[in-house]
Amino acid sequence: MMKTVVLFVLISSAVSEPQVDQNGAQHTPCCDVSVAMAVGALNEKVANLMGKMTQMENELTELKSITQGAPKVAFSAALYASGSGNTGPFNTNTPLKYKKVFSNIGSNYNPATGLFTAMVKGVYFFRFSMHNTHSPNSVVSLVKNDVRIVSVWDADKSDGNDIGSNAAVLHLEVGDTVYVQLHENRMVYDSGLNYNTFTGFLLFTE
Repeated sequence: MMKTVVLFVLISSAVSEPQVDQNGAQHTPCCDVSVAMAVGALNEKVANLMGKMTQMENELTELKSITQGAPKVAFSAALYASGSGNTGPFNTNTPLKYKKVFSNIGSNYNPATGLFTAMVKGVYFFRFSMHNTHSPNSVVSLVKNDVRIVSVWDADKSDGNDIGSNAAVLHLEVGDTVYVQLHENRMVYDSGLNYNTFTGFLLFTE
């Protein structure tokens, strides 16, 4: 665009330069004035276009800074959407479905399955809690791609209410899943006080 402006300026200077005849007399061709006016109008249009281009470049830079900024991923949920009671026991290891969603920024957590699926490669923090009221004892684990990472276990003793929690920082690739697993023949108890929770958020991308 700058080359175009320079070209128009050179043309304007050339057509407005007086012509010299054989006797040394200077005169201006009859069409010089109209050509100079046309070139001046074109120069003005080019200047306006340059201004618009600069504005568009600034807006594009601002848009890129927004879309390429650090992604926001965070969620937190409790086991029961309403009511109270036991979950389990089941005859196989079962992902817990935390249905009372407090927040789900980025929509990486699915309450229908209980799975968190990474949409962004990075390092994440996860924490979960477990509560039970009586036998059988409770064992729950944080699982990444079907591999147990950390667990909480409560023995079947005489006391009636026990709670525990655990956490981990995990590196995730896009598509990796993380969930809380209730071990077979175990159960947990929850109510409107939201004892059993599952929380996670992105620390930074890689």
